[in-house]
Amino acid sequence: MYRFALLAGAALAALLTTPAFAADDAAPPGDYHEPTPSDIVVTAGPFDRNRADVLSAVSVLSGQDLTREVRSTIGETLARQPGVSSTSFGPNASRPILRGFQGDRVHILTDGIGSFDVSNTSVDHAVTINPLLADRIEVLRGPAALQYGSSVIGGVVNVLDKRIPREVPDEAVHVDAIGTYSSASDQVFGASAVDLPVAGKLVLHLDGSYLDGDDLEIGGHVLSPAARAEALASPNPDVRALADLKGRLANSAARTWDIAGGASVITDTGQLGFAVSHYDSLYGVPARYDLTTGEGEMPRLDVHQTRVDARTELDLGDGFFKQLRGRFGFADYKHAELEEDGEAGTRFFNKGLEGRLELAQNRHGVWQGSIGSQLLIRDFNVIGEEAFVPKNETIQYSLFTLQTLDWGKLKAEFGGRVERSHISSNPIAVDRRFTAWSGSAGASYEFLPDWKFGVNVSHTERAPSAEELFSNGPHAGTQAFEIGNPDFRKERSFGLEGTLRGGGRNFIVEASAYYNKFDNYIFDRQTGEIEDGLPVFQSAQADATYYGFEAQATVTLARFGDWKVDADGLADYVHATVKGVGPVPRIPPLRLLGGVSATSGLLDGRIEVEHSFEQDRVAPFETATPGYTLVNASLGIRPFGEGRDKPELLLSANNIFNVDARRHASFLKDFAPLSGRDLRVTLRASF
Repeated sequence: MYRFALLAGAALAALLTTPAFAADDAAPPGDYHEPTPSDIVVTAGPFDRNRADVLSAVSVLSGQDLTREVRSTIGETLARQPGVSSTSFGPNASRPILRGFQGDRVHILTDGIGSFDVSNTSVDHAVTINPLLADRIEVLRGPAALQYGSSVIGGVVNVLDKRIPREVPDEAVHVDAIGTYSSASDQVFGASAVDLPVAGKLVLHLDGSYLDGDDLEIGGHVLSPAARAEALASPNPDVRALADLKGRLANSAARTWDIAGGASVITDTGQLGFAVSHYDSLYGVPARYDLTTGEGEMPRLDVHQTRVDARTELDLGDGFFKQLRGRFGFADYKHAELEEDGEAGTRFFNKGLEGRLELAQNRHGVWQGSIGSQLLIRDFNVIGEEAFVPKNETIQYSLFTLQTLDWGKLKAEFGGRVERSHISSNPIAVDRRFTAWSGSAGASYEFLPDWKFGVNVSHTERAPSAEELFSNGPHAGTQAFEIGNPDFRKERSFGLEGTLRGGGRNFIVEASAYYNKFDNYIFDRQTGEIEDGLPVFQSAQADATYYGFEAQATVTLARFGDWKVDADGLADYVHATVKGVGPVPRIPPLRLLGGVSATSGLLDGRIEVEHSFEQDRVAPFETATPGYTLVNASLGIRPFGEGRDKPELLLSANNIFNVDARRHASFLKDFAPLSGRDLRVTLRASF
């Protein structure tokens, strides 16, 4: 612990002593009311780039689209993006799934730094990043993703907010606010942020949010049709009674709040800022019923996190390097899993530190890029009867680079990362060290005006996580007895991806297809044995393959006056197999989503239909999931005109026909369906 504190202090001191404001002149005011264009990917490299210039699949959610899609969790906020699904462990713990990958293979970041929670440890643990306060959310893959870790085979979700201000507001006080009411859980949640410029170059920031919701209304029975049939066939009356549960999802209520304060000094030659935040949540986890006894635990999680963030940027002039960027975060996280009588059972403790330094290069002819280094320290402990992982520490340090070549019609990109991991657990006297080498290269060619075809190849290596190495015990969240393997080797993968982007005056098309082959792929398989009353899941390694596609298109059907009518659609699919075993469990099925939108300066309306096909390609002991169709509609009203500084009222109806829908990727799919009919009212304002 002493070493942890010493390293944290040294990293913070190094970052904060960077001379981020070498000039006394104040930076010119930025326009807080001007949204970042949705075709720009801000964090996919050391320089801003058009989406069309990013060589792999990318999704960006901002502005009105973010207002319409925002939910209380990151997973549900992104669930309608191409290639994205959600763990859907009830309405309060929902983490994104990218191309069928979840857990440690997907990183959830805030402004390029990890969330420092334990959401990658178990699907019942919530992500502590609040989408209500997001200014922009990006999902990226390919060479750019290697900047954030060698294990990000699925990709990276980066949430950008204003807790550390980047611009000086052009008014005396700037306020952003959003409030939403959701009928399905009688949920009220809202957030507001205030930015105050002082003396032209210092910006002070304060934000907070609050959420309070009841148990979720659902579109039918709690148990899936297959689980209901099993319950009705039971001789146990308590089990048979479970088949009658319907209407509401017990123990799915939540109350969450957070608060943060920050400040930045912003000048012509750089900026230096920090933020301190606290997150507090009490939420329930729906029961996963035992269909032999009728019992089902309904724990609640009491979550607390305090974190410190800092960021610096220093312009370096016209030499080889253009800018130095530093980013630092430290957090103290803990949660207690409360029994039904309110007593604390198992407790989770996680202290995390992450620091990044990056040097962005000036453009030299066709060449531009960056190099950087990163340090991650994680001190993780679980205490209680269900402590399925012993106390452990992970230290990672790495070097990475991203380089681009631009010849106009032909563009190329290269990314590389070397990462050294030290994972140890003193209670069981295990000490593992890994060196992971990862690289990616790609090129795109504009074969017709505004039409580009690209190819990416990658080799990635991932060190096993502490949970995969050391787990050995009952885990109430997943209702499983989990067993890891301290002798696991590195996981290696070879990836190939093709992309196509193009369009004309009235249409845009984007498509990608991908293939990943794994050596030593780590997965969990149900053995059929029972330990402590729970099914045993043993982690194992074998070869595996993933392949699939994503496609989306938008077509303008009509224009009249200031009105525009668009039709859009997307499709995504994943196929995953472990050699010699069979399908990978919890893989989302083929999905289609289409909508029609009409927009003008004052109004916009949208109706969409999402169809998820049946998933009957299942792993041993896994059950099939029926398909479902959801119909959603929304109406946006801007009574004072269009613009970020004008208030917007959004009325939406989701799952209009109250369908019983279940995501195959969820551990709880047979016991916790998605929300039933949900009427929402959202008001967003900025002034």
